[in-house]
Amino acid sequence: MSLLLIQQQNYALYHRLRDAMPVRVLSEGAGPGAQVPAHLTRIPISLITTSTDFSNITVKGKVVQKCPLVTLASDNVILKTVIQEEDFPPNSSSQNPSINIILFGALAKDFNQTVNQGDVVVASGFTVGKSPTVHKDKLHPCNLLLSGDNACIYVTLLPPPLLHPRSPPTAKRSSALSAEVSRATKAPKYTYVRLGDLKPGTIVNVYGVVVFFKQPFKSRGTDFCSSLKITDQSNQKIGCTIFCQLEDHPKIFQIGDIIRFHRVKTQSFNNSITLVTSFGFSVLVFDGAEGGSMEPRTSSRSFHIDQEDRQTVEELRSWAANQALVPSVPIIPLCAVSPKAYFDLTCQLLAKAPIDTTCTLLRVWDGTRCPHALLNVIVEPNVTEGPTSFSQEKGSLIANILVYDNHTEFARQLKPGDFLRIYNLRAIPGSSKVPGLTSSQSEEVDHLAFHLHGGTAYGRGIRVLPENSPVVKELKRVMKAFPEDDEYELNDDEYELNDEDMLDIWCTPPEFLEAGEVKCNTEAGEVKCNTEISCGHDTQLVTLSEVKRSDPGRVHHVRVQLRTYEPRRLHQALKLYCSKCTSMQDVPDDELVSGLFSEASKDSGPCSPPPWALSGRVDVPGDSPGSPKRTLSVHMSTQLMSEDKSKELIFLMGSTLEETRRIAAGYQNIVPVMSSAGHLALLDLSAPFLFRGRKTYYGCKRCSEAAVREPSCAEGVEMIDEKIIAEALGVQLLQFVLLMKLQLQDTTDTLDVFLWRDAEAFFGVLAEDVAANQEAQNIIHQTMDSLCPAEGSTGEHPWMDLCLTVYRAEDDEGRNQTCYQICHSTVTKPFSTQSNANPA
Repeated sequence: MSLLLIQQQNYALYHRLRDAMPVRVLSEGAGPGAQVPAHLTRIPISLITTSTDFSNITVKGKVVQKCPLVTLASDNVILKTVIQEEDFPPNSSSQNPSINIILFGALAKDFNQTVNQGDVVVASGFTVGKSPTVHKDKLHPCNLLLSGDNACIYVTLLPPPLLHPRSPPTAKRSSALSAEVSRATKAPKYTYVRLGDLKPGTIVNVYGVVVFFKQPFKSRGTDFCSSLKITDQSNQKIGCTIFCQLEDHPKIFQIGDIIRFHRVKTQSFNNSITLVTSFGFSVLVFDGAEGGSMEPRTSSRSFHIDQEDRQTVEELRSWAANQALVPSVPIIPLCAVSPKAYFDLTCQLLAKAPIDTTCTLLRVWDGTRCPHALLNVIVEPNVTEGPTSFSQEKGSLIANILVYDNHTEFARQLKPGDFLRIYNLRAIPGSSKVPGLTSSQSEEVDHLAFHLHGGTAYGRGIRVLPENSPVVKELKRVMKAFPEDDEYELNDDEYELNDEDMLDIWCTPPEFLEAGEVKCNTEAGEVKCNTEISCGHDTQLVTLSEVKRSDPGRVHHVRVQLRTYEPRRLHQALKLYCSKCTSMQDVPDDELVSGLFSEASKDSGPCSPPPWALSGRVDVPGDSPGSPKRTLSVHMSTQLMSEDKSKELIFLMGSTLEETRRIAAGYQNIVPVMSSAGHLALLDLSAPFLFRGRKTYYGCKRCSEAAVREPSCAEGVEMIDEKIIAEALGVQLLQFVLLMKLQLQDTTDTLDVFLWRDAEAFFGVLAEDVAANQEAQNIIHQTMDSLCPAEGSTGEHPWMDLCLTVYRAEDDEGRNQTCYQICHSTVTKPFSTQSNANPA
């Protein structure tokens, strides 16, 4: 048989087999080939974002990296490849038009067999996720995920060349191409593992019934974290920890919901299996009620549900109902609430108002009447968002809910009309204390109050329900029995901070003004109210509109009122500032710090103390009388021991955060340490590196070269302080500072200004004391309550004389913006409430 005939037969076989595998091959040159459908539109890689719908979009590029095929649990496979756009537009903003593509299942297998580095591919039917490796590989910040019915890869290949008589009968590349095929991608076949069969260290797909869950909370990075427990017919309860963007968290409404996880990783923790999110993780949530809707709750635009999935959900629903896992009364209406009870409430938000910096009032109803007398909370109309009065009939159905601490931040995002589910709400009988109680608020005895306490214990939190939820539809049906109230108009613009007018520089710390740049000193308060203004130069009062028209570098005196301020939760105004790299960061919360101490307290093997240290043991007092004591290892400086300063500094090992705080009462300086590679080491600098009584000190990760070393006291130094210890340990000490944004107003305009460099002088307290001292915190609370009282309109707020400086600063994107900062202004005396605002 001639070589030409062999070539023709191979080429014909090549085309016949192309209908047998998931990757479509596009022929160039001779022979008919699969074509990219005409309704699909190609876009540049640089235009890919997570917010765009890519249902009819393709992306084209050359394969510049192809990773090995990875086999997961349950015979599932995954493959990663990188494509680079060769013909992207020259005016594209992307400097590196390359992107990661992740393929799953049969598509990954066929890609592995069919495509080689250097081939040109076209991807369609993908979903877009955020790339977790963007900072490492410097590629596109998103990646493309291909799995499911619609996912498809088109490969552009030349037809096999005619064989030369002197060439080998077949080339390795040609034989590989002859096996390439073309057909639509089949729906992936997922295998699910029973919870009782999970093994550590695998990637699995699972179904389960939710038996516990916590609302998502902000994690240390950009993600949110939530935790839950699930079970199935194996009666194993498995904990799950989820880290992802807020919108991608499971939309769990109540215990008993059915959840489906794809691509979660199993880990062993405390001799138990836990599930954590892994690359390509996805989740669906179904209503847990028997006969409930099969419409899943998810933020994903692409998911697959077949008859087997529906059968699995129904089986779990039936099993859970027989196991009494689903609450017999999943929704407790107001008419069924009992005093002292904790319950979940489904309701509609009618209005809301801030009570103080740590408490927000929500006025809600569910169409039923509580049989108990309810606490009435009076707030000023000008601070209320939503209607301020209701018909007598509807008013009798309204419940006042006080939400505290971390929930107030979420409450700010709520809008009147939202349908809510409030978890772990408490009905408190005999309540008469209302935060921010005004003179118009009479004390009410034996009234029922509803409180949502701070924290996330017992799943405590608030969730907005979608309009198409069956529960919401039922609420609407009940509420239709009541006539609509008349419209009560509110001039919200008069009282609320206008988002369009706010500066875009809140997230950018204001620059530190050089000494001598501002040369004035003023006293806050109005002259007519026994306050003084002293200045090193003659500066006349000007209006805010004039300040806005002025050039940077100028200093102005203004007479203004405080309209509003941020943050309303004043503890969030406390920041950590590095004078070396000028970075500013939030103070880590106790939950994060406690976790770092817990990790460090785990036994990590033997540890050899440094030669300059003497080792010993210290008893940790119990957290309550009669509770058992613990004994922990301590290391002390030989030099300090010889100078009879044994209690001035100890290195404490293996303690929890609470234990360290208790021990700090008996020692002047405590440095927490852990064992690392057999030597003493400091904890992660996200935790305090030093405890001095109630005060804690942090170090800058970027500027520190931390190591456990012996502090040396210079001659004549009687006491070791935080600066000496930080220098010895190689830690760049972070400084506590206060950072706030205030919106000022006068008769001509409003202006957003920063209070930062001179914040301590303004309040008359040190930021370091605010971090540890309740009295210092109260001073700031009282000052802000005086400047911006909850009652009365903004026009009745006290007038202040302040000094402002104007300067230029760059935001995160490098754009110059004009900024304003309060400087050399001090609160000294009670404020005037007179309305003489004319600076002339």
